[in-house]
Order: sequence, then C-alpha cells, then structure tokens
Amino acid sequence: MIHKIKSKSVLNKHKMRDSWFLEDYTLNPYFGCSFNCVYCYVNGSKYGSNIPQGISVKINAADVLYNQLKNRARKKEYGIIAIGSATDPYMHHEKDLKITRELLKIIYRFHFPINLVTKSDLILRDIGLLKKIYKSAILPEDLDSAQRMGAIITFSFSTMDLEMARIFEPSAPSPLKRLEAMNKLKEEGFLVGACLMPLLPFISDTPDELETMIRKVKDYGGDFVLTGGMTLFGNKSSNCRFQYYNVLKKHFPEVLKKTKLIFDNSDYLPFSYQRRIFKLSSDICAKYNIKNSII
Repeated sequence: MIHKIKSKSVLNKHKMRDSWFLEDYTLNPYFGCSFNCVYCYVNGSKYGSNIPQGISVKINAADVLYNQLKNRARKKEYGIIAIGSATDPYMHHEKDLKITRELLKIIYRFHFPINLVTKSDLILRDIGLLKKIYKSAILPEDLDSAQRMGAIITFSFSTMDLEMARIFEPSAPSPLKRLEAMNKLKEEGFLVGACLMPLLPFISDTPDELETMIRKVKDYGGDFVLTGGMTLFGNKSSNCRFQYYNVLKKHFPEVLKKTKLIFDNSDYLPFSYQRRIFKLSSDICAKYNIKNSII
C-alpha cells in the first residue's frame, strides 16, 4: 500500500557531523521500504513508531527541500547530505515515482555534497545527475581538501551470499548487482564503498565471511568499508526483533539461542562485540589495502 503524505520538513540537521558517514544532514524521500529486510532497525525503533504500514511517499518533498536548501545555501551552511539513512532512496517505487531524482536535482541546484546509501543498482539511472553534483558541490571548509567528496556512494550489505540475501533481504537487488553497480560508479570517478551493516551475528560476522566480503569490495573497486553490528527493537509482530528471531528459528535454529544470549535482552550488541568486529575488519582492510573509514 502506498500512502501520499505531505511533510513540513524533509532535511534534518545534525548537531555535529556523523563520524561514520560524514553527514551534516539527513534526507529520506520515503517512509517504509519495499526491500523488506527482516533486520531493518526502523521497524520497532522510535523512527518507525508513527509510520503507517506500507510505503509513504513525501509528495511535496521537492518543494520543501527547495526552500530548506535555499535558506541553508544563503547562510553558506554547506554540509554533506546523507540520503537513505532510514529507508532506501532507490526502492522499487522510485523507478516510476522519481522522488529521489527530483531531490537530487534540487541538491545540484544549491551545490550541496551527498553521501547516498543504497542497496539498489537503480542508482545507475542517475549517473549523469550525480556527476553534476560531484563536480559542483561546495564542501564544508574542513573537508575541502578531501578528494572526490562531492558525491559519495555507499552500497549496503548484510551478506554477500546470494542464498543468505534471499532470506534476510528478500526483495532487495542481489549483492552481485550492487557490487557491479559499485564498480561502474568507481569507473565513472566517484568515491565508492560498502557499508557492511548490520552484520548478522554468527552468520556474516565470522572471520571468513568478513574477509570474503571485504575482498569482494576491493575487487569491485571499493575505496572503503564500514562495518557495524545489529540492533533489534521491539517485540510486536511487525518489529525487527520479532521478525529476525522468527527467520532464525526457521532457517538457522542453531544460531537463534546464541543470538539471544549475546543480546541479553538488550536492543544493542555489547561493546566487546563491537570492538572485536572493528578490530577484525580493520585488520582485514589493512590486508587488502582498503580504508576502514571514508577518509
């Protein structure tokens, strides 16, 4: 079901720049997502509490963004806009609705840089527009010396195993399509990389799986790899904790008990887990000469 909604604001300003994705602003053209990733943190989190079931389209997003960016540009408050922090900007509906494309046109008009996060090869449709943004973007002064920062493209993966992806990301484009799209964008001169978030505990976070994924990112031209653990919110049937545990029960019963133990009734994995994953991924990135951060 598609809901048409109007928003008073579509651009959200951070108090300080995010250290992972380097964004100063976030922008999400849609609420909800057609990729149906069972682990999606939005389902059960505060971000999804007031979102109706189905897909919500911000039909006035272009007009609202125009006014917001016009005001920010006049004040010279340039900063990186993260597109797709809460829902994929290139979900299936974007092919016809073109909401993301219209927003990119406005971003180009006001010369803001972007970090676009997606699971979809549909992004290739907008290469020409992304090139314009990349070339014309005005970066914040402290990032002005960085290379190719006008348009950063980050592809999201929880696994690169085709069968695993069909289970956990049933409606998303295949990992191979994402890798091929990343390679194409690299050839076009963009700064590209992978966000391995969330890693699936005891499934895609093992040393062998992590090395396989990072090696593939390198092979397909990636400049950087970001890694992170899973969050599981809520206990309602529509929440990610409920959905994720149900999938484990069906497909990976041997992993279910271990996953529950490591979460220990928390929404988040323990710091010791995060520290281990960061150390492991950093070592593998060093082995393959690929950055474990964007800059």
